[in-house]
Amino acid sequence: MDIRRALTTAELRAAEGLFDGPAREDWSARFLAAPGHLMLIAYVDDVPAGMVSGVEMSHPDKGTEMCLYELSVDEGYRRRGIGRSLTLALADEARARGCYGMWVGVDTDNEAALATYASAGSLDEGVFTMRGWPLADPVPDSDTGT
Repeated sequence: MDIRRALTTAELRAAEGLFDGPAREDWSARFLAAPGHLMLIAYVDDVPAGMVSGVEMSHPDKGTEMCLYELSVDEGYRRRGIGRSLTLALADEARARGCYGMWVGVDTDNEAALATYASAGSLDEGVFTMRGWPLADPVPDSDTGT
């Protein structure tokens, strides 16, 4: 397994099977251009097998921390330590960037994610709730236009 930072939209598009939906060219370019955004892709025999994305978050009284935004491992490559390796690689990158910590929000019933993060040394910092504000209509389906 080889873990590499994605630097081009072509790399993101080639790994889009690891995402929840298709990787749009414009969104991929915006992600890569944004300071503090990072995506690491794990390759097995040059095939994208997993990915982790992180976003640096800074605050005047806290410094900078890394948010593990999303972790995904292709079903055919699961239970091989790829998720753990990606999580640790993101933590290493966060440390190298001077982040004081790293965190992730995870559903309490997502046993696979909880086990992965625990195996990578995460600590349970307690229960919290997440609230959201939908600010735009959902993205139209590219096949149907709806």
